[in-house]
Amino acid sequence: MSDCLFCKIIDGDIPSDKVFEDDQVIAFKDINPRAAVHLLVIPRIHIDNLDHLTAEHQMLIGHIMYILPQLARSQGLVNGFRTIINTGPDGGQEVGHLHIHILGGQGLSSFN
Repeated sequence: MSDCLFCKIIDGDIPSDKVFEDDQVIAFKDINPRAAVHLLVIPRIHIDNLDHLTAEHQMLIGHIMYILPQLARSQGLVNGFRTIINTGPDGGQEVGHLHIHILGGQGLSSFN
């Protein structure tokens, strides 16, 4: 998608502070961090959000879930981390490309 911010990051048209990439995903630091560590993990293929997943995406989603703890540990999050997937406007999704937030570090508030 030519107007998708994250697709432009994937294509290298917009710079990012990448911490990981492979043939399926890219992970980079959020430009507006909400925690000491705040990464975004995005698939290289454009998927609007969780509502747009199909059976064809099962391996990709499994891969993403598998690497999340590795990415968290690589950023020093050895005592835990939070993952968030916002879906759609009412779910707080701001960029229309599936992405997973990894948040962590001291002072991360809990959900009560």
